[in-house]
Amino acid sequence: MFSEIGQLIFDNEAVAKTSDFTMGLEIEMQRVDETGQLSQEPYPAAAGDERINPWITNDFLETMSEVVTPPAAHALDAMHYLFSINNALRTALSPGELLWPLSMPPRLPKDTSKIPLAKMGPKKEAYLKEWLKRHGFSEGTPCGAHINLSIDPHVFNLVYDNMHDRFQSKVELQNYLYAKIAQGFLRYRWVITYLFGASPIAEENYFKPGEGPKAPIRSIRQSSHGFGNKFHGDYTTVQRYVDRIEQGVSEGKLISDYEFHGAVRFKGNTNLKQLPKTGVEYLELRMLDLDPSSSVGIRTNTLRFFRLMASYFIMSPALKPEEVNKVVARADDMNEEISTEHPNDISAYQASARAFLQRLEMYADRIQLGPEYQEELEDLMDRVENPLTTPSAKLITHLKNGSLTEYALRRAMRYQQSALQSIRPFKGFENNQKLSPSQLKHQLFKGSWEPDNDKDQE
Repeated sequence: MFSEIGQLIFDNEAVAKTSDFTMGLEIEMQRVDETGQLSQEPYPAAAGDERINPWITNDFLETMSEVVTPPAAHALDAMHYLFSINNALRTALSPGELLWPLSMPPRLPKDTSKIPLAKMGPKKEAYLKEWLKRHGFSEGTPCGAHINLSIDPHVFNLVYDNMHDRFQSKVELQNYLYAKIAQGFLRYRWVITYLFGASPIAEENYFKPGEGPKAPIRSIRQSSHGFGNKFHGDYTTVQRYVDRIEQGVSEGKLISDYEFHGAVRFKGNTNLKQLPKTGVEYLELRMLDLDPSSSVGIRTNTLRFFRLMASYFIMSPALKPEEVNKVVARADDMNEEISTEHPNDISAYQASARAFLQRLEMYADRIQLGPEYQEELEDLMDRVENPLTTPSAKLITHLKNGSLTEYALRRAMRYQQSALQSIRPFKGFENNQKLSPSQLKHQLFKGSWEPDNDKDQE
């Protein structure tokens, strides 16, 4: 089960560190009015300046709010940050405004010129205008949940100290392990789409007449009907990842390296060319639809599952370099097939999904993870065996005249009312100051909750 690196970690009783990832979350949601139309209200003043506030910002449209958490040492800490910042955004909304809880946008206006692009400064606004020309309005409107994941430094130190002969520098090891995890998530992205896909239909005016799926599917957003550039990355190594994106920019297939929206992105140096030399610092995982059963779009158990997967990928044998692109291309085809299946149907890949979850269960047993992981795996296995328990299948039971608007508004109003009953609404963004992670923590929690300090990044 273990690779050479995995065995080294296991023998040194450091397995816990491989699942002890630092996590940050980025959750996008559209602002809407009480009829389910994109909001005409200005950006909420109490949310601060969207151009400089790192914790509440905008993406693509002025109505597309993005909540960002600081890196946190534990899934529960990340969720506490997310709930608190999400509440801060909700209490900043204008009367009658709501946050749309679904990945696919509400009914879009026929005249989209009334919905302004995000006001993020001249450079970003020029990029968004060019993106709009190339892709069209609809394609930029789906929202999702992104998980940022970084490996505990103890893992790098242990492996590097024992494997000098294999890695010439710690940066080389860093890039190798992050590439290995990225390959794992891309290889099994189809499992995530099956288990967590939650965008079965599109509302009015998203597709042109005659386009789009003819019946509900598991995930429009994760399918070829979904968001973004269809440019394929190369995840064989970090250097090849960078070279491929730069090639895309030079050939005009990408506006800039920022436009590469693969399901996984290597993050670190903002100058992409320097990334292989300075080292990947974290992965951005971009394969989750919003979970409408949570007011913040994601659940703690989902984060645990992602941590378990990442830990398993660190400890398991790596793909051979010459196999990476072939395996990822096949996984992309499987993801397309799964994302376009009817939500109520048993997947064509049920047996493969079952086998993967069983392997994760064996791994969790071997490294003696807690009962919360076993419970989550049991729940997810139920989804594999019974597709009616998947998020998309549950959603289509709420369809009314082919629309989820009534359901989405009911959820949105409930979540909004709950936020407005907050005992101590957060006012820390109103003066437009840029809060550091430690300032944010102090102002958000004021001693009522103490997230782990060890991994705060200033």
